[in-house]
Amino acid sequence: MKALVAITEQRFEVEFGYPSTLAVQAPGRVNLIGEHTDYNDGFVLPCGINYYTVVSAAARTDNRLRVVAVDYAQMDEFDVHAPQVRDGERDWVNYVRGLIACAQARGYRLAGADIVVTGNVPQGAGLSSSASLEMALALTFNRLFDWQASMLDLALLGQAAENEFVGCQCGIMDQYISAMAQENQALLIDCQTLEARPVVLPADTRVMIVNSNVRRGLVDSEYNSRRLQCEAAAEQLGVKVLRDVSVETFEARAAELEPLVRRRARHVVTENARVLLAETALNSGDLTTMARLMAESHESMRDDFEITVAPIDVLVTLIKSEIGEAGGVRMTGGGFGGCVVALVPEHLVAAVVARVDQDYAAATGLQADIHICQAVAGAGLVTHRN
Repeated sequence: MKALVAITEQRFEVEFGYPSTLAVQAPGRVNLIGEHTDYNDGFVLPCGINYYTVVSAAARTDNRLRVVAVDYAQMDEFDVHAPQVRDGERDWVNYVRGLIACAQARGYRLAGADIVVTGNVPQGAGLSSSASLEMALALTFNRLFDWQASMLDLALLGQAAENEFVGCQCGIMDQYISAMAQENQALLIDCQTLEARPVVLPADTRVMIVNSNVRRGLVDSEYNSRRLQCEAAAEQLGVKVLRDVSVETFEARAAELEPLVRRRARHVVTENARVLLAETALNSGDLTTMARLMAESHESMRDDFEITVAPIDVLVTLIKSEIGEAGGVRMTGGGFGGCVVALVPEHLVAAVVARVDQDYAAATGLQADIHICQAVAGAGLVTHRN
């Protein structure tokens, strides 16, 4: 992260001719289990990862916001009090404008600022590069404009920007964990009450993320249609959200749902149950049970929610062949490409890396990127100068 801070601070002086006054960071995330449950008010089990978005910034004396995106070699500039309009060509711009638009609507004080942003969270991989950007920017605005907002408030603002401006009907998980992750732990997040409990990650187990390099885009994919199908299932079952349906109730009433909606609902209902069992398994150091739960989760995403693709399934099979029941592996993220996450005993990491390097490209024609990650704390201030 220090290298990212140096990049933004140096670029800030080049672009604007004076030094920034603060730098903030927000991490990406990986979800260990609990996929497409957050917008159903269910349970998720993510952790922050040591890949970040970093912002360097300083307040201005007018109402102009100038934002330089180092990774795109682009700048956006606008009046923070003007109505915000979506940019049809530059996706990153819409996250900035969306935050400003939602801040306007909620009465947050806004003023001008100069900002430089960069990051190393892989984009389009299901590791929440967008939420990381939102939380880095939201925390920057919170500090510059003295909002005195809580981290939960900032997470909700980021979610609103995606839902209301960007056009992705995501749940709260991504922004929540980027804002409030805890070092060396995962968080069991209840997306209905917005309460969270820390969950122990085994000290001798590594969080491995393998990017399939199958690109996917949440907004352009079938993500939003899955949400509509879940809402239809809830309505037919007479509840507000699928969180309110137990496994027993679902099994008793599944025949009332048409086949497609039934499959979607079965995934969500059983996935919620798996997350709670995963919390218990990890806290007791029971990786055998965690491995089974992750395998069941992947099968459910593949067969009932239908969001995996062939290269992802290949990765899961390759990794599982090396770790057996000693660790777990599943697709993670919104689906249709992206990454798999694996909990791998430290002594098996080298074997897993070798197997993926040896066999994945031959099977798919794609080259995987492998990341051995640490669970890190959420968004925070890195430097501050008056």
